[in-house]
Amino acid sequence: MSKPSERKIPSRGSSAASPEPPLFQPFRLRGVTLRNRIFVTPMCQYIADDGHAVLWHFSHHGRFSLSGVGGAMVEATAITRDGRITPGCLGIYLDSHIDGLRRIVEIYHDQRIPVGIQIGHAGRKASAAVPLNGAAPLLMHESDDAWQAVAPSAIALTDGWPTPRELSGAEIGSLLEAFAQAALRAVKSGFDFIEIHGAHGYLINSFFSPISNKRDDHWGGTDLQNRMRFPLRVAEAIRDVIPESMPLFYRTSCVDGIDGGVTISETIALARELGKRGVDLIDCSSGGIIGPSGRALQRPSPGYLVPFAEQIRKAAGIPTMAVGLITEAQQANEIIANGSADLVAMGRKLLDDPNFPYHAAQAVGHSSPTSILPASYGFFLQRWKPD
Repeated sequence: MSKPSERKIPSRGSSAASPEPPLFQPFRLRGVTLRNRIFVTPMCQYIADDGHAVLWHFSHHGRFSLSGVGGAMVEATAITRDGRITPGCLGIYLDSHIDGLRRIVEIYHDQRIPVGIQIGHAGRKASAAVPLNGAAPLLMHESDDAWQAVAPSAIALTDGWPTPRELSGAEIGSLLEAFAQAALRAVKSGFDFIEIHGAHGYLINSFFSPISNKRDDHWGGTDLQNRMRFPLRVAEAIRDVIPESMPLFYRTSCVDGIDGGVTISETIALARELGKRGVDLIDCSSGGIIGPSGRALQRPSPGYLVPFAEQIRKAAGIPTMAVGLITEAQQANEIIANGSADLVAMGRKLLDDPNFPYHAAQAVGHSSPTSILPASYGFFLQRWKPD
């Protein structure tokens, strides 16, 4: 298990052995190599059947498997039924979920693309309507689909949301075991890596944030070491049951973006400790502790979260993935070339343009842009001369 000080992170995020632009140089973590640095970020689809993948999921991921991305991550997937954000969220709390998840893995592996799964628990954000139906909390006295949300402290997300039940010490131990069991199912499904969802105000993030954790025991309160305890124990529980060759990612909200919330210095401290426990990469998002997931209370602008990825990468000595309005080829290439991050993750940009990797290869001077695509596509596009 590598400590951050032992990691060798290229100062410019590139490989001298590759003649291609930085965005299209390979990247290796443990036993997994990505062909390039473009990554499909987790995108919840809210259409699962009791946590099971359906045909839509296979079509959704099929688009990206043909795009030439370096790697991909399946959407936030709940470790328990009550840990789902909505009734439509994917789950990994039953063995029967494995077949559908394995099919998604096979779709990517058919194109030699490594794929991971993001596992987590919604915490006090659980029991919500799917976004297409408004994303409001489902209340137990109004809906048969609702359930009791839990959290480190009995503090509602915001006005209009129900107060979650505070977890007992025994329940926290059970959740750590649920994370381990979910990780074992991910391994059985064939995933190449796992990402812990420690961001956006969900359960793990709510333990880390002083906004949502007011406990007076060793699981929280004002003490940073106590607030880090649950995230670190989750990482330990997962690392202990997955293969040594399997990379482990951790998604974090680098800052809460509000007074009294998580600061970048606290997240750097967390990243250092996660690295000591076998986490290999920090996926750097922000916000969500009291508002929409993935947003700090600031106006997003192109690449607005990249500085956080750069600070964590340099200060904690651990690889990072940058997110947040990364939409242009040159922008993405410069993030890697400048050593600001090791990977760039995209969601809506890839929904808009699934062939972004091919178009980016053309834009940044790749020696053979069509080689980014599957051979059956690249062969014909190489000979295509549009008017």
